[in-house]
Amino acid sequence: MENKGNVLMKKYDVGKFLGKGNFAKVYHARNIETGQSVAIKVIDKEKVLKVGLIDQTKTEVSVMKKVNHPNIVQLYEVMATKTKIYFVMEFAKGGELFSKVAKGKLKEDMARKYFQQLIGAVDYCHSRGVYHRDLKPENLLLDENGDLKVSDFGLSALVESRRHDALLHTVCGTPAYAAPEVLCRKGYDGAKADIWSCGVILFVLLAGYLPFHDSNLMEMYKKIGKADYKCPNWFSHEARKLLSRILNPNPNKRILIARIMENPWFRKVFNSQATRSKTGTQELASFDTFGNCENSDATLEETQELTKPTNLNAFGIISLSSGFDLSGLFTENDEKKAVQFTSTRPASSIVSKLEEVARNLRLKVKKDKGCLKMEGSKEGRKGTISIQAEIYEFTPSFHLVEVKKSSGDTLEYKRIMENDIRPALKDIVWAWQGEQNLAVTTTGMVSP
Repeated sequence: MENKGNVLMKKYDVGKFLGKGNFAKVYHARNIETGQSVAIKVIDKEKVLKVGLIDQTKTEVSVMKKVNHPNIVQLYEVMATKTKIYFVMEFAKGGELFSKVAKGKLKEDMARKYFQQLIGAVDYCHSRGVYHRDLKPENLLLDENGDLKVSDFGLSALVESRRHDALLHTVCGTPAYAAPEVLCRKGYDGAKADIWSCGVILFVLLAGYLPFHDSNLMEMYKKIGKADYKCPNWFSHEARKLLSRILNPNPNKRILIARIMENPWFRKVFNSQATRSKTGTQELASFDTFGNCENSDATLEETQELTKPTNLNAFGIISLSSGFDLSGLFTENDEKKAVQFTSTRPASSIVSKLEEVARNLRLKVKKDKGCLKMEGSKEGRKGTISIQAEIYEFTPSFHLVEVKKSSGDTLEYKRIMENDIRPALKDIVWAWQGEQNLAVTTTGMVSP
């Protein structure tokens, strides 16, 4: 039975809530005319505009219009009102592949099947200049037949065909699945970075846990940079060998998708027909989703959509879907207390404010390799107090700033933070991270 309050644009009967991200909620819905089940992603336009993700959202639409493959979630329609953007997409009844992996490792044949479908979809994307850049089990869905569907192109890059050799420079994605070169300040090849992520996914499917993991994020970065991982004893020799070629920290020596698809382990029980693209192209209505849409038929209750400010973590801020919560990687450390805050001010304004704070506290300022250090002139109980601030850029108008003690007395550092620094920064802070716990370690990813 139709409920007027749950009918979107007189076309979709919106039902069960499926999940949410920082700027979006996803609902199951039914096309009233055809009865087809769909998933509708509802994006808060104001929040996307505020953090400078307009172009990335437009790229997501462009990308999903270009990709039409049996192992990629299909975008049916894009609609908009003054405050919301609606992505009407294929409904994957089987949920996230992550849910299966969370219960433990998969049998080798099942892991291979999902990996084959993943590689087929990624190869198709790359052939059209599309690089996903956030491949992980949470973004791999399953349909009613148990077949894999790649989803969430919110962080994808679209490179014109004549520029397929162009390097990408935006640092994004989920740390545990990111390639070593993505964590550096240099440009990277989107295709090779995606291949690395596919390798991490294969390891997770076969092992039931991540190859690179550490409670300290920077230590995890080091492991990724060295490809420091160990295969459990139940991995077959062929699987180990393929993984070693995929998880090569040198992108120039990393195996290419064409070679992966020729690999004997990969080709076992391989159905090449299942990975071919669908025929035809997807035609979607073209309009400015950020323009002044006056559609009064949008009756889905918008007053209940993300009306409260969201306390965003460092990586969630650049994802339009339920992403990876960094809080699980934070660890207590009595020697180095760190706090993070987000800001919508330019980096230059943040630096100027920090310098002003240092002057008021009579601290000397030093700049070294992207870090701003504020140092005292007097010896304390445990030496001279030194406070370090690092700024991580996610978009030109959105930054994560981490402030931590480099040396000196912890009690003195906490007193300065609470009584002086935090109050002085209120004009540039959007949200403080981890309000309940000041003892967290390094969390940001560097930007180029």
